[in-house]
Amino acid sequence: MKAIMNKLVQRITAFYPNLKKNIRIAHVKTTPQEFVYNNMNFSFPFSLGLTILFFFVADKAGISLFFLPLAFIVIFFLIFNFTFLKLKGTIIQRQKEIDREVLFVGQFLLIKLYSGKPLLNALIDSTKSYGVASKYLKEIVDDIDTGSSIEKALQNAMTYSPSEKFRKILFHINNALKLGIDVTKPLSSVLVEITKEEESEIKRYGKKLNAIVIFYMLAAIVIPSIGMTIFIVLSSFINFTTTMNHFLLVIFFIVIIEVLFMSVFKSIRPTANL
Repeated sequence: MKAIMNKLVQRITAFYPNLKKNIRIAHVKTTPQEFVYNNMNFSFPFSLGLTILFFFVADKAGISLFFLPLAFIVIFFLIFNFTFLKLKGTIIQRQKEIDREVLFVGQFLLIKLYSGKPLLNALIDSTKSYGVASKYLKEIVDDIDTGSSIEKALQNAMTYSPSEKFRKILFHINNALKLGIDVTKPLSSVLVEITKEEESEIKRYGKKLNAIVIFYMLAAIVIPSIGMTIFIVLSSFINFTTTMNHFLLVIFFIVIIEVLFMSVFKSIRPTANL
């Protein structure tokens, strides 16, 4: 049974060729096989429970139980793939964390290089400066300490970094080392480029924000206010009795709208931190 399960896990893992890379980018301490196996263990009981619930609903509604196995497969597939979305979400979260501070890390590194420190010493000093990005720099230093060349360590960091901006910085440093030129010039250029990108992100955010605020004013303030006024006036004409439940229902929908707009505002917020 265990051998069959292992083969099944291996086959499923083969359908996700980028899983190993994504796991490393997300900094999840597991193997692709363990990840798939744990997801299957998580998905099976939930799928079984929802299928049993579907059985009772189908029995009451007179739906053929022929669809029961199909329902289990569909539910299992959805829950199983949802766990992969969680992995993607972890990567996106790490990307935002790095993007938020990558400019400061780059500037700190540049200052150290301008002060005359060698690149390796500058990297070591940078590992003691800023949060998540400094952890990635520490991984580069640790990779070098284990015997890798600086170029190889930078290449590995580029491959497994979730942040495009951080990859740009590492690429220009690595490229300068390969060409044998001063690192400060390409590093300074890429930091200026990233600064301009973040300024553009803030401008785009301002334009998006203006449009969303208009929709927010309409959906959360104007329409509920006018709608309630019209509802109260019309109810007095048609002798419709308004109760506290009606007002609570309106408040409930307004709260949902507020929460939705709050999540939208949070999701479009740029990671720029000038």
